[in-house]
Amino acid sequence: MRAVVQRVASASVAVDGGEVSRIGRGLLVLLGVHPDDDEANADRMADKLLALRIFEDADGRMNVNVGDAAGELLCVSNFTVYGDARRGNRPSFTDAARPEQAEALYERVRERLGAQGGVFGAHMHVDLVNDGPVTLVVDL
Repeated sequence: MRAVVQRVASASVAVDGGEVSRIGRGLLVLLGVHPDDDEANADRMADKLLALRIFEDADGRMNVNVGDAAGELLCVSNFTVYGDARRGNRPSFTDAARPEQAEALYERVRERLGAQGGVFGAHMHVDLVNDGPVTLVVDL
């Protein structure tokens, strides 16, 4: 499982011109599922994301997790985080799980996070204001 995590001042997702989710200060998670992932991986990923200390404490150090920072979460399914562009110019997505597997595990992570989400499998427009900027790749 792979997540691209961005600390944001705000983020939103729109499908077919209509907004489906919006958060204020918090984390935007672009989540990809690998064919070897299972429910245990999903639970570990959610727990890891909730525990990430990437919000500033009173001393200005990144030492606070999203919950303690009273932040919101937006989790968006994104198979392209498993894109492999090492050869050629057209990425391969063979490391991404099939939709039947990916949707269930994505929903498990989203629910465990208590996050808003996008629409699985839809063409989405994601708007964000990155805070910092702070962007991490979390692989499990």
